[in-house]
Amino acid sequence: MEEKKLTRREREKMRHRSEILEVALDLFSSKGYHNVSMHEIAKTAEFAVGTLYKFFKNKEDVYKALIFEIADQFHSAIDEVFQGTKDEYTKIMDYIRVKGKVFMSNAKAIRLYFAETSGVKFNLKATLSTELQERYETFLNQLSEVFAKGIEKGIFRAANPYYLALSLEGIVNNFLFCWLEDHEKHPFEENIAEIEKIFFQSVLTVKHEG
Repeated sequence: MEEKKLTRREREKMRHRSEILEVALDLFSSKGYHNVSMHEIAKTAEFAVGTLYKFFKNKEDVYKALIFEIADQFHSAIDEVFQGTKDEYTKIMDYIRVKGKVFMSNAKAIRLYFAETSGVKFNLKATLSTELQERYETFLNQLSEVFAKGIEKGIFRAANPYYLALSLEGIVNNFLFCWLEDHEKHPFEENIAEIEKIFFQSVLTVKHEG
C-alpha cells in the first residue's frame, strides 16, 4: 500500500508532538511522574499550555502516548521479522535481537513504566495493562506460530508452541532486566549467545548451522 505523503503542516505537527513527548519523558524520569505538571511540560518544551492540550487531553494521555510509541515500535519491528521468508530458527534469533534493540533504545521509558505501574496510586495501570496485554497476547500467538511451523518442519522438538513462546519470552525478559540493572555486568548483545545455548539446547532437533 502506498504511504500517504504528509503535508508540511502535518510534518510540523508530528515534530511538535515528538518534542513534547521527549521533554515529558525527561521530566518524568528525573522528577517522577506525579511531580510533573502539564504546565511544566509545556514550559520546558517551549509551547503554550493550550498547544499542549491540543495534542494530549491530560498528563495520563502523555504518559500513555510514550508507552504506546514503544509498543508500536516493538510490534512493527517484530511483524517484519515474523513476516519474512527466513527459516523459523533464524526468525526466533532475529526476534531476540530486535526485542533487545527496541528495549535498550527505550530504556528510559521502560524504567518509567515499571516505576509507575508498581505504585498503588497510579490509576492508569488497569486500563493501560489491558490494552497492552491484548497486543502482547497477539505477539505471543505470532511467536507460537513460528514455533509451530518449526516443529512441523522438524527444526524444533515437538512441544506446545505457546509454552515454548512463553518460555523464550521469560528467558529474554530476564536477560534484558539484568541489562537494565547493570549494563556492564550483563551486556545483552553479548549474552544472546547464552540465551541461544540455554533455550535451544533442549528445543532444536539438530545443531542449526544458520
